[in-house]
Amino acid sequence: MTTGSLDRAVVVTGASTGIGRAAVASAVRNGAHVFASVRKQADADGLKAEFGASVTPLLFDVADEAGVRAGAARVAEALGPRKLFGLVNNAGIAVPGPLLHLDTDELRRQFEINVFGVHNVTRAFADLLGADEARTGPPGRIVMISSVGGQNGSPFVGPYSASKFALEGYSQSLRRELMLYGIDVIVIGPGAIATPIWDKAEQNDLKRFSNTAYGPAIGRVVNYMLQQGREGLPPSAVGDLVWRCLSAPKPKVRYAILRRPFLDWRLPKMLPPRMVDRIFAQRLGFLKRS
Repeated sequence: MTTGSLDRAVVVTGASTGIGRAAVASAVRNGAHVFASVRKQADADGLKAEFGASVTPLLFDVADEAGVRAGAARVAEALGPRKLFGLVNNAGIAVPGPLLHLDTDELRRQFEINVFGVHNVTRAFADLLGADEARTGPPGRIVMISSVGGQNGSPFVGPYSASKFALEGYSQSLRRELMLYGIDVIVIGPGAIATPIWDKAEQNDLKRFSNTAYGPAIGRVVNYMLQQGREGLPPSAVGDLVWRCLSAPKPKVRYAILRRPFLDWRLPKMLPPRMVDRIFAQRLGFLKRS
């Protein structure tokens, strides 16, 4: 037995912590039933303990296409003839390091989750959202969790920024294609959010770059990332925005949500790109020595 309306059923990927967990909580508060994807049984058990029958955990890795499709089949069985109210593509990772010193396999892993994983999930759930027009109810919506890094690349997070730039282009094309079915696609581009992804920055072994020309900057970069995370917005702020994107009568196509919108978003767009480059270089000690 489930609680929460299956007429407002939502799928959220990467629901174990952070933005995904907050999106689950917001949807449940608003009366939805949530199908929440996680990779570990312990995380599934945690979701059930917190949200009870309002959440159905789905165990899959977004990079595993067969696992994703099995999850979609389980949701289809629960929905019956209904359409899915919303899909939140949130699952993602961040591979850090200077691009010149990262193996191609590391870059491939970044895209496998943040881009190809999104594609796996989107294709698997598209029929439930309304691409199968035999289903009843209004078409659903897709919310893509991008990043401020999806429109502004920063040093040492090149793979992450590249994957989010790709997600932004993917989302824009998808939105225009899915007009055929009435399925909307909305992008959220958060700035720093206080989530475990920032704690993982401290755990990543960046010391392997110590013997490169970027070695002196490693400590500054890690400290900056950790400071940004600790001063970031709470995940609940993004979770509530996710629900607004799913439920508002006329949502915008993209939302930026930042603690310092002028400094972190508007100002970099107003300044000449070469000036922004120099600010990064000065902050991190990248200015070329004469």
